[in-house]
Amino acid sequence: MTTYALPVAGLPPQTDVMTDRAILTTAYAVIPKGVLRDIVTSCFPGWEKTRGWIIARPLSGFAETFSQTIMEVAPGGGSSNPEVDPGAQAVIFVVGGTLTVTLGGETRALGPGGYAYVPAGTGYEVWNHGDAPATFHWVRKAWEPAPGIEKPEPFFADETKVAPIPMPDTDGAWATTRFVDPSDLRHDMHVNIVTLAPGGNIPFAETHVMEHGLYVLQGKAVYRLNGDWVEVEAGDFMWLRAFCPQACVAAGPGPFRYLLYKDVNRHPKLRLRA
Repeated sequence: MTTYALPVAGLPPQTDVMTDRAILTTAYAVIPKGVLRDIVTSCFPGWEKTRGWIIARPLSGFAETFSQTIMEVAPGGGSSNPEVDPGAQAVIFVVGGTLTVTLGGETRALGPGGYAYVPAGTGYEVWNHGDAPATFHWVRKAWEPAPGIEKPEPFFADETKVAPIPMPDTDGAWATTRFVDPSDLRHDMHVNIVTLAPGGNIPFAETHVMEHGLYVLQGKAVYRLNGDWVEVEAGDFMWLRAFCPQACVAAGPGPFRYLLYKDVNRHPKLRLRA
């Protein structure tokens, strides 16, 4: 069975040193797994027996398009009305336990690797009917209408049943698990999974307009962020503003895999919103 990194939670002992790998710059942030502790969780209106680690939210002058929260739902917990913003779309990606999601007239029990896309303005429910905590990533973005573009439909998927697509000229060392067709203009955000085999690399400094959230699901790597090389491992989160140069080398011994958010398929805004 595929396993994914979960928050460390708890608190470190008083004997631990304070030095860690947390970094915040004007171009990127690294939130290492060691700082995802009980003391930095939030509870949310409309949710029962649930807490979350907010690892990304819109910040003026930094990354502005999305939020990402690691949600932990205790047995019997959940919500019959999770979303407070009618303009927000969402992706749910389960990393631990079993989460029961009712969406688009269908109810699914999602285990690790389970995926659900929720269009903006769509009602849904999430509950934990099991006897262990259910943990999932909740990625939210305001859907941006465009002329002649319809709103996407809700859907469920399972990462373990979606074949990764090798990137060109990489002999399979670098692959992407895509949950929507990149040419489907209804979708203005993608939440995919990137896999690099041990020794595989992104061999150039990607520099582009898309903002990123990268949560390391498995493995470890050396990642280039702007002009810095940083070590990252399962449970770490990287948050990149637009045009932050990025590259990486998977360190092994197993594959390096991360959940990737990016904003896509819309014209740049030329005027500030009123």
